[in-house]
Amino acid sequence: MNIDKLLLIIIAILLPPVAVFLKTGVGKALLINIILCLLFFIPGILHALWVVTR
Repeated sequence: MNIDKLLLIIIAILLPPVAVFLKTGVGKALLINIILCLLFFIPGILHALWVVTR
């Protein structure tokens, strides 16, 4: 595991939309993650971790 992926995982736990934005940019994944974070925070974290590790 390289340092970039480890940093993205840490950011995904603390600030999920930022991690998704850094990994994919502006798009469908970012919109889904923002909605998940607004509704419930834990699903937003899980989605961000999925996007980052994919």
